[in-house]
Amino acid sequence: MGTPKKSLGQHWLKDEPILSYIATSADILPTDTVLEIGPGQGTLTKHLLAKAKKVIAVELDKTLAQKLPAHEKLQVVQADILKFDLTKLPHDYKVVANIPYYLTSNLLRVLAESANPPSSMVLLVQKEVAQRIVAKPGQMSVLAVSVQLYYQPQLGKVVPAELFTPPPKVDSQVVILKRRGKPLFTGLDSNKFFKIVKAGFSERRKKLRSSLAGGLGISKEQADELLAATGVSGDSRAQELSLQQWYDLYRNLKF
Repeated sequence: MGTPKKSLGQHWLKDEPILSYIATSADILPTDTVLEIGPGQGTLTKHLLAKAKKVIAVELDKTLAQKLPAHEKLQVVQADILKFDLTKLPHDYKVVANIPYYLTSNLLRVLAESANPPSSMVLLVQKEVAQRIVAKPGQMSVLAVSVQLYYQPQLGKVVPAELFTPPPKVDSQVVILKRRGKPLFTGLDSNKFFKIVKAGFSERRKKLRSSLAGGLGISKEQADELLAATGVSGDSRAQELSLQQWYDLYRNLKF
């Protein structure tokens, strides 16, 4: 059904036990609408159709989109998922996908912060990325903060590279994300919150006082005052902070 396109990060997964595991991990009910991102050859799609009320498959590759088999429960949309209008989907839809590595971080942020976010996501991503998503303070990243702010993450099975065609250079892993029942923090301005987070991580090798000063355009003395008000040492590094500490910095910083 065509040669995988390297430019689109296409790697076909045809291992039936793993495909079945991914679909089962999504806890799909007969009343659910599932958004599948990058269905490719439709190997995962058929497992989703067996469980869901409806599957909306968004595929960037026009040739692949046209070749997906017709099914009464399947709606194929040939589009860039980053430009797809998620508000058109039913409330509490679920996302299941084997997504290209290059797309992961940006896509997760778009989905998590949408006006109509998915109630859950089961994603097959690069193993290293999956482990970054579930990281604890000491190993945190912008990705971990941006996902964990909205979702409770859990690691699933590791999928060896040799199960793909063509094999990627690294193994993949399933990550399961459940939307938090209520916001972790109330009244949060996400743009301002992530301005601080990104400033903190802007220079990972530097101490927080330096990275915050440079990223926020304030003096190191002002950064130290901000950190002291939050109870965080200026000698700390961004990866050491918890979500609560980032929120405390957000509340204490005067924009």
